[in-house]
Amino acid sequence: MSEEDQTTKPAQSAEDALPDDFEPLTVTYERLRHSTDVEELSRFARTPLPDRADQAAFSRATALLEAVAGNAHTPVEDRVFLAETMPFPNVLVKLSGDPEASVRKAVAGNEADKNWLVGLLTKDADPEVRDTALLNPRTSWKMRLEGAQNPDVDAATLDALSRLGVETEQNAPAVLASMVRRAVAGNPNVSPETKARLARDPSGEVARRAAE
Repeated sequence: MSEEDQTTKPAQSAEDALPDDFEPLTVTYERLRHSTDVEELSRFARTPLPDRADQAAFSRATALLEAVAGNAHTPVEDRVFLAETMPFPNVLVKLSGDPEASVRKAVAGNEADKNWLVGLLTKDADPEVRDTALLNPRTSWKMRLEGAQNPDVDAATLDALSRLGVETEQNAPAVLASMVRRAVAGNPNVSPETKARLARDPSGEVARRAAE
């Protein structure tokens, strides 16, 4: 073996190892955020995420999804897909302010939401978004109580809230669940069927409120 062969070659730098067409994250983020290429945006939205073991690639992909989610040129169906399936707070926060109610509704139903985010959506201008958020298990009891008191909440959502602690979420704090059911019983928008059932509620306070 020659002396030249035995000579240790300098290690390849990380920069040299990058492909020629590699874009820094910030450059790609801004490009996607302002892109009008519907096909590219849709492709990014639907591309499976890298394995979490590849932390750098995974972090990059989730950051870029935020840019795609916030771009109005991303097709609505792709934004709904992201809102329904993504567990990442940065993406869900971006989508929670989407001008399309169908996208916000999908966020409202995502059980990966932080409770403060789904709480904000219980105050959304669109009734379907509000109702969906109220039924998300991540919604706080405070927001559920306010929803149960709100006369703008529809009868079907009130019926679902009226079952908390009895038929659904049976391990829920009894006092909090009964407060929600009692509020439903006094809501002017509650259906006669729901009110009749609440008149037989195991909580005396709920039953008395429903009987009024």
